[in-house]
Amino acid sequence: MEELRSAMEAHMDQMSDLVQKITAELRSGLGPAYDNMMGFFHAISWKEEPWLMCLLGFYVVLLLVVVISRKNVNFQMCLFLVALGGVYFAESLNKILGRNWKSFATQNYFDPYGVFLSVLWSGPLLIFAIIILVNTLFSLCHLIVRWKKAELRHRARLSRNKED
Repeated sequence: MEELRSAMEAHMDQMSDLVQKITAELRSGLGPAYDNMMGFFHAISWKEEPWLMCLLGFYVVLLLVVVISRKNVNFQMCLFLVALGGVYFAESLNKILGRNWKSFATQNYFDPYGVFLSVLWSGPLLIFAIIILVNTLFSLCHLIVRWKKAELRHRARLSRNKED
């Protein structure tokens, strides 16, 4: 019984420490996270890496395609699947690029954990997928409203025909 009590007290102490650490992080605000992100972006040689400029250009073009094709649901679903496929294959892409970085970059950005590729490849693709998903939900809501209006008109027409 004493072992159980000591184990419970040790667990409660660990939980108390964890809660204190989390609340201390929350009280510090977003400052440390912002500093880490700014350090990450300043560590990248943006002007010396033409492939990064091409990647940013690709994202601009992809965003334009997403916005321009917003009314074409089938094409948007294809884009959605391609974006999620790009995220799915990010780990494999990170390994390939990590092995061949000397042929296109001045330094090795591709760490074993894939942080760089997650931020600069998967992050934007997930944002585009979310934009497409929200657009699809709005399209579906609009379609449901049109369907319900047509149903109500049909019922009104049927009731008028029965009265005649």
